[in-house]
Amino acid sequence: MTQQPSVAVVILNWNGKKFLEQFLPYLKASTYDNFRIVVADNASTDGSVAYLHTHHPEITQVFNNTNEGFAKGYNSALKQVNADYYVLLNSDVEVTPGWIEPVIALMESDPAIAACQPKILSWHSKKQFEYAGAAGGWIDGLGYPFCRGRVFDVCEDDRGQYDDARPVFWASGCAFFVRSAVFHEMDGFDEFFFAHQEEVDLCWRMQWSGYRVYACPASVVYHVGGGTLPRGNPRKVYFNYRNSLVMLAKNYRLPEKCWKLPFRMLLDGVSAVQQLLKGNPVYFITVIRAHMHFYGWVFSAKKLRYRPARLNRQQRGIYKGSIVWQFFIKKRTLFSQIVDNKDG
Repeated sequence: MTQQPSVAVVILNWNGKKFLEQFLPYLKASTYDNFRIVVADNASTDGSVAYLHTHHPEITQVFNNTNEGFAKGYNSALKQVNADYYVLLNSDVEVTPGWIEPVIALMESDPAIAACQPKILSWHSKKQFEYAGAAGGWIDGLGYPFCRGRVFDVCEDDRGQYDDARPVFWASGCAFFVRSAVFHEMDGFDEFFFAHQEEVDLCWRMQWSGYRVYACPASVVYHVGGGTLPRGNPRKVYFNYRNSLVMLAKNYRLPEKCWKLPFRMLLDGVSAVQQLLKGNPVYFITVIRAHMHFYGWVFSAKKLRYRPARLNRQQRGIYKGSIVWQFFIKKRTLFSQIVDNKDG
C-alpha cells in the first residue's frame, strides 16, 4: 500500500493558550494517517509554551524570537518543517475528524493545484459561513476580495449551495493547505504585509505562475474569528487598506495599475470620509496613514521583488465587475446574485 503524502499542520501561535486548550483535542482526533502537529510560537507571553510542554509533549514546537506577524512568522517556521503538504491552521479553528483527507485527495489528483481550503463555517453559528474564507475566495475587477458565501460583511447560511469543489482565486489563511515545494518556490508570504491579505497575494502569485487554487467543501472546519485582531480594530483596518494597495501594485499589469490604483484610493477616501462623518475619526486617520505608508512602500527598494517565471493569464475566481456597485447600489448581497453559478 502506497503511503499517504506527509502533512504538517502548523499553528502559528501568539498568546493563544486558551485556543490551544480548547481546540487541540479536535485536531489530535484527525483521522489522516500521516500527519503531525507543529506549533510555531511567535514569542508568546501567556504560558503557551509551558502548557504545550506539560500537556502535549508529543507536539513539535518551533520558536520565533519576536512576534513576526503572520507572514514572516510562518516563513521562518516553515523553513524548519519538512512535509509534502503544509496546513497553516489558526489556533481558533475547530476541525472535524476527516477534514484532511478530501483536500489531500483533491490536490493529489492534479499537480497544478498548489493551494486549497476547506469549507469554513462560523464556530459561533455553525450553519453559517465564516467571514475569513467561507467556501472559497474570489476577487473583483477592482481588487476587492469576497467569498463564495460572504460578500463584504454579509455571511450566508450554508444550505449546501457551494458544496462542489471549484477553482477559486484565493484560499483562506485560517486553514490554508499548500504544497510545501510551491510555497518555497514562491518564497512564501511577502513579509512586508506582516498580517492580512498575504494569502491573497501568495495565491495571486501562484496563479501568475500557472498553478491553481481550489476550495474543497467536502472538508469542514469551524472558525471563531477575530482571535488576535477583531474586525474594526484600527491596526486591522490599517493592514487591510495598506496591504490591499501593495498587493494590487505588485500583481496588476501596468495598464491596470495606471487607473485601478488611483480609483481604489479614491474609494478608500470615500469610505474614510463616511466614517469621519459618522463620528469615527480614528478610522479616517488610519486610512490616511495606510495610504501614506503605501506611498513609502512604492518608493522603497523592497517593492515588486517577485517575478513569476511565466505569466499565466487564465486565472480563475475573478469577477470582472465591481462588488461595490453590486452590493451598495444594486443591493445584491449574496455571492450567487453576483456571480453566475456555472462560474462560481
